[in-house]
Amino acid sequence: MLRDVSESAPAVPRQAGQPTSPAPAAIAPVKGTPIAGTTASATRVLDIALTMAGLILAGPLLAVGWLLARASSPGPGLFRQQRIGRDGTPFTILKLRTMRVNGDDAQHRAYVRGMLQGEQCAQQQGMYKLAGDPRITRAGAFLRKTSLDELPQLINVLRGDMSLVGPRPVLGYEAEMYRPADQLRFAVRPGITGLWQVSGRSRLSMRQALDLDSDFVRHYSVALYLTILARTVPALLRGGAT
Repeated sequence: MLRDVSESAPAVPRQAGQPTSPAPAAIAPVKGTPIAGTTASATRVLDIALTMAGLILAGPLLAVGWLLARASSPGPGLFRQQRIGRDGTPFTILKLRTMRVNGDDAQHRAYVRGMLQGEQCAQQQGMYKLAGDPRITRAGAFLRKTSLDELPQLINVLRGDMSLVGPRPVLGYEAEMYRPADQLRFAVRPGITGLWQVSGRSRLSMRQALDLDSDFVRHYSVALYLTILARTVPALLRGGAT
């Protein structure tokens, strides 16, 4: 499993839904971030401490998930994909592979575009997900339902690419569709869980989710960080919070 983490990205086949490298120039850097230095430092310390503990506890689950991903279809157990992080900077996110490699993401792009325009989709299965997506393997459906596919993102947290709590890490083509007001979400590190995930994700529109991301940044605090973490566990038990 650790061997997959250390391999260079170009050696890994593209999973369905992975775009070419996003264009950082399309995302305007967020200036005048409202996050106080002491608050950012405190949450970073919490990120490191809780993530190290999480990796120790979740290690066996991560190993099982990796084996399931490898056995599900030809391809690596780990999946790498470029996402947009803090200040519009691209980074490589790590997940357990849930899709067949080299699939076509055109349907998902159209779905995201429609949701951002306020259209309803009969194939919606929670935010950002399509029901019956043919790209997803049987094992991948299980990994997604249990959120086990998100566990490798703990490594992203240790690297400093992500936080345990923050806005969802988005794809380049999604970010290009956002309104100027949505750029505030890039003032902080993206998170494994966040405000919209614990605020009725299945009932929210994509616009409402983006507004919650901005609200999270405006009210960013250690207390809010801890509150969202505490609410994530029951949200997971109700069907997933990541």
